Amino acid sequence: MRILWVKANKLLPVHSGGDIRSYNIAHGLAARHDLTFLSYYDGTRDEGYEEELKHHFPDSVCFCTKKRTTSVPARVLDYMIRFSSVAPYAVSRFASPRVREKLRGWFQEQSFDVVVCDFLDAAVNFPRKITIPTVLFQHNVESEIWRRLALVQPHPAKKLLYRVEFAKMLHYERKMVQKFQHVIAVSEHDRKLMSRWVEPSLITVVPTGVDLSQFKATFSGKETENLVIFVGAMDWGPNVDAVQYFCQEIWPAVRAKIPGARFRIVGRNPDRRVQKLAGESIEVTGSVPSVVDHLHAAAVVVVPLRIGGGTRLKIYEAMAAGKAVVSTSVGAEGLDVHHGSDIVLADDPTTFAENVVSLLRDEQLRRRYEQSAAALAAKYDWAAISEKFLSVLGSLAGAVPMMHRQYVSATEV
Repeated sequence: MRILWVKANKLLPVHSGGDIRSYNIAHGLAARHDLTFLSYYDGTRDEGYEEELKHHFPDSVCFCTKKRTTSVPARVLDYMIRFSSVAPYAVSRFASPRVREKLRGWFQEQSFDVVVCDFLDAAVNFPRKITIPTVLFQHNVESEIWRRLALVQPHPAKKLLYRVEFAKMLHYERKMVQKFQHVIAVSEHDRKLMSRWVEPSLITVVPTGVDLSQFKATFSGKETENLVIFVGAMDWGPNVDAVQYFCQEIWPAVRAKIPGARFRIVGRNPDRRVQKLAGESIEVTGSVPSVVDHLHAAAVVVVPLRIGGGTRLKIYEAMAAGKAVVSTSVGAEGLDVHHGSDIVLADDPTTFAENVVSLLRDEQLRRRYEQSAAALAAKYDWAAISEKFLSVLGSLAGAVPMMHRQYVSATEV
């Protein structure tokens, strides 16, 4: 097949969960089919990035939009300019006339058999009329994230802002899900949410995977005593909220029982709110060459997310590394995990702290969770996930584009 994969923002270096998912699936497809990877990004042209992308995807095409919105003042100004837009800012800021023109030409010329629109921020540049079978790859239900952000935000002005963006995102996301011939979700939970908008048969679940060659369980027993870690991009709002919640409402109870316990926050670009958490028992690493060494050093991995969507790769990576994981239900949402067997789920601070303490104190209990976690993660190697993704594309390639029939549940308001 001739496959076109369209993604907003740089793919490399692969850091975020969405980029990890996109890279591994696209790489698996490129090994067997002709794949053109279209990447467009802001700022100045980065020839090093474009050369590196060519190394991974020889037929890649790059566009530098030359937008300069990285500074806070520039981002605020850009937001104000786009505030009246029907599309949410998280999407409208990726609009690019050059990318739209390129895509329009490819669609008119029927240059590909099937197209992957990698999430909502790429969808903003797609032609109004989709003449090549196209899949919308939904890494999460973005409107659900904005709903939860508005729900937990205590600041009145920010809460109002989040509500505005939630309303815009809900309208836009529903429209995009209805626009494309097929949608790929990463969890059954997300599929159910989007089934309010389209026929459920038009949504296929392709679960999250893990690189089993990179995240290997050692079971060496050499982890750092009483070390608890969190792994994630620390400039992402839900992760910032998660570590603030953990440090303020859970960690003091853990330290009261185990005074020598240490908490390590591992992840790139720590927000200033995260940096302020650093102290006697809390370490903020910033960017690290590899999270694998940190996972192997950990006694327990925590995922105290209160906001989120899609699925968290960090859980499968920790499990593949053979680690006991304590998570909120939101953190583990959509994953094939089982409370009390291969993961511990806790949704209130007291219960969460008690479970962390139990795993730190009881090595035998911890080992049972580690073994079960590694066995579960072994089922989700990226090769198998790419194969399932490919089967969806194969079923669409060459098909006559079909019109979605709008589907609204009785419970939708």
